[in-house]
Amino acid sequence: MQINVCSLSLLDATVMATGARQILTLLNVGTKVIRPATVEEKMHLFLGMNDIIEMADGQILPGEDHLSQLLRFVNAWDQETPLVVHCYAGVSRSTAAAFTTACALNPHLDEMELAQTIRRLSPTATPNKRIVALADARLKRDGRMIAAIDSIGRGEDCFEGVPFALTL
Repeated sequence: MQINVCSLSLLDATVMATGARQILTLLNVGTKVIRPATVEEKMHLFLGMNDIIEMADGQILPGEDHLSQLLRFVNAWDQETPLVVHCYAGVSRSTAAAFTTACALNPHLDEMELAQTIRRLSPTATPNKRIVALADARLKRDGRMIAAIDSIGRGEDCFEGVPFALTL
C-alpha cells in the first residue's frame, strides 16, 4: 500500500509519476481542482473544508461527516495502485488524512512510529490536529494518534510542503 501526499500544484505530476488511480482532495469549498484524465470521477473524493482546528466565522471546520466520507473512500480503495492525498500546500489536511488512512487500514500500526516516519519523510508536515482528533476517537485509538502527532510538533515553515510517500 502506498499513500502519496502532495500539494495541489503537484497533483498532476504525482498522479503521473505514481500511476495512482484514486485521489483524495481536502480543500476549501470552491477551490478549482482539475482531475487528471487518468483518474475516473468516481475515484476522486473532494472534501470541502478549511484548514482550521476550531470554529471560525465563514469557514468550514473539518467534521464527522468529512471523516465518514474519508473512511468510506479509503476503505473502498483496492490498493492495487497508489492513493494520492492532497490539500492546497500539502502540509496539514493532506498529512492528517494520510495518517488517518494508514491507521484506519492498519489497526495494529504503531501511531508513534508512523508519525516519526512522516516527520522523517517530510520536515514540513504539520497534520491538522482536528482531523487527527476526530480519527483517533472514531478509530478507538485512545489518544495515541493525538499523542503521536503532538510528539512530532509543527513542521518547518513553508509555502508548499515536501511531498512524500508512505509505503505500508
